[in-house]
Formats: sequence, C-alpha cells, structure tokens
Amino acid sequence: MRIRRILAAVIATAALAGLGLTGAATAQGAPSYVTPSQCKQGGGMPDLTDNLCKGGTHNGEQID
Repeated sequence: MRIRRILAAVIATAALAGLGLTGAATAQGAPSYVTPSQCKQGGGMPDLTDNLCKGGTHNGEQID
C-alpha cells in the first residue's frame, strides 16, 4: 500500500514537471505577428507607423 502511494506521488511529480517545461518552452517562442485585420478583430487598432497592434487581445504584437 505504501509503495502505491509513493509511486503515485512520483508519477504526479513527473507529470507536473513535464507541464512546467512545456509552458516554459512556449513562453520563450519567437515574437508573434498579426495582420491588421486580426488586430481589429481582436479589438485593437493597428498603428502602422510603429507596426504595432495597440489595444485588444493582440496588444503590443507586431503587424506583419
């Protein structure tokens, strides 16, 4: 019975560590680009002088 608890704890720890590593890998990805229409659909305003989406869900992302 004790071995089952230890084994379950080890598996749970490994699973959580794996999730942490995948989250860190995606957070360090390349900068994302959106089109002006995607910026507008997300509720933002494309600023073509700075090539940035301002506001909305794509705030601060570069315009492609």
